[in-house]
Amino acid sequence: MIHIEPELLNRVNKWLTPAFDADTQTYIKDLIATNPKELKEAFYKDLEFGTGGMRGIMGIGTNRINKFTLGRNTQGISNYLHQAFPGEKLKVAIAFDCRHNSKTLAKVVADVFSANNIEVFLFEDLRPTPELSFALKHLNCHSGIVLTASHNPPEYNGYKVYWQDGGQLVPPQDSEIIKEINNLDYAEIKFKANEELIKYIGKEVDDVFIDASIKNGSFETSAKAKDDLNIVFTSLHGTSITLFPDTLERAGYKNVHVVEEQRVPNGDFPTVKSPNPEEPEALKMALELADKTNADIVIGTDPDADRLGVAVRDLDGKMIILNGNQTMVLMTDFLLKQWKDSNKLNGKEFIATTIVSTPMVAALAKSYNTDCKIVLTGFKWIAKMIKDFPNQDFIGGGEESFGYMVGDFVRDKDANTSSLLAIEIAAQAKANGSSLYQELIKLYVKHGMYKEHLISLTKKGIEGAQEIKQMMIDARENPLKEVNGSKVTKIEDYQLSTTKDVISGKETTIDVPKSNVLIYYTEDGSKIALRPSGTEPKIKFYISVNTSLDNVSAFEATEQKLKNKIEAIIKDLQLN
Repeated sequence: MIHIEPELLNRVNKWLTPAFDADTQTYIKDLIATNPKELKEAFYKDLEFGTGGMRGIMGIGTNRINKFTLGRNTQGISNYLHQAFPGEKLKVAIAFDCRHNSKTLAKVVADVFSANNIEVFLFEDLRPTPELSFALKHLNCHSGIVLTASHNPPEYNGYKVYWQDGGQLVPPQDSEIIKEINNLDYAEIKFKANEELIKYIGKEVDDVFIDASIKNGSFETSAKAKDDLNIVFTSLHGTSITLFPDTLERAGYKNVHVVEEQRVPNGDFPTVKSPNPEEPEALKMALELADKTNADIVIGTDPDADRLGVAVRDLDGKMIILNGNQTMVLMTDFLLKQWKDSNKLNGKEFIATTIVSTPMVAALAKSYNTDCKIVLTGFKWIAKMIKDFPNQDFIGGGEESFGYMVGDFVRDKDANTSSLLAIEIAAQAKANGSSLYQELIKLYVKHGMYKEHLISLTKKGIEGAQEIKQMMIDARENPLKEVNGSKVTKIEDYQLSTTKDVISGKETTIDVPKSNVLIYYTEDGSKIALRPSGTEPKIKFYISVNTSLDNVSAFEATEQKLKNKIEAIIKDLQLN
């Protein structure tokens, strides 16, 4: 007889009650009899909200994405909406991506909201995540949901929650809603839809979203410059195919080559190992097409079209992929320059970035005498800054993980608008005898050269989660004293909300919400951050180094010097 721990058995037995359908109960009984390891993985905990909402493997169980876990979330949010907006006619918007079961689960979510007397605007078919943020505000909704797991593997799906301002859940609503959900019994979920309250939306929202993207992402580029730019685009089997080609066409870009093998949305992502533009392999087919067509720029977006990958030609004419920090630096400087040239900079605006992104963004802001707000990882915190500082104008902001947001018409990272912006910068640079890559080097000469590298260690399952937890405990209890021969001078601990000056021993308070992040700063200007992912079974190490760059001709030698330094840090930290 297979032994099952009493606590686990208690969790499982709740799913063997009449609140759950016969097929679910049969599946669970089979797991009990034949696969106790999978049973434990599926039920040992409840799925949790992380930096990008809730993501998990699809299947039966409390630690899986299914109609019951999402139904319970939705019932909790419904209850909370009625409490937060008493007497109001409540409205929500729902979108979904290309993943398996996304459309079905989106309808389940719509059913539960409607059963709770909440009007639902449900997209008729898959759409990019940023369009949900836009639609929520455009339709004056109280909340919004996207069914997506971004760039996670095919077996994953997810549930992102947005609030009135179009941004993702932040304090205090997040903890209050989670408390409401946790107090719910599965038998309390109202699954029976009120179809009269469900309205399907599509092209009418697409059109105004595209117009807004063009308004925010294009800047008087000449028709000739647009015609001269040769573009390759891939949607990586995701949702951007529904909008981005139309956005480019309406913005005046006609010289566009789409990677046809990756055009059709497909939750299996059959042509890539991972549909993540952060991974060079994901853009392999696009780069091959770029060489065939002699393209100037490649744009690739992740499945829910909030992240973008950009590849351009280097000084030798070879296509290379820019990292998220580099695209963020280029976009931020371009936007700041546009605002300056239009006499819109008045000291009451700001840009934003995150604690694990390149310090170069702050240097850019300083050069334009503009405020730079540095927040926790995740665009929900950037969106919160817009809400928290209503007397300041938000110009743009991004993070190292290939996400950027232009203006405040969308309150989440937005590959549709930021891809158009990258293309605008490239078109204007080419028209002026330069290139995107050359523009980046010019910024390095002006502000110093920064180079970043990310190491992600995957630790799956219960044992992996414990291993990640222990790694963070060890890093706190036995902090680094030096990295690659350079003394650690400052340690920021966002879980303890403290900054420690290692030299003087003085501690100060960090005035941001708590987060499980630890950052070391060294004497030579290096920065090393440790952060467990909130959406994937990974612990991430972010490395940043910098030095001065005297002139363009010294770029390659300086870049190699920084590469060598990063390799030495990786070796010293035993991450290779």
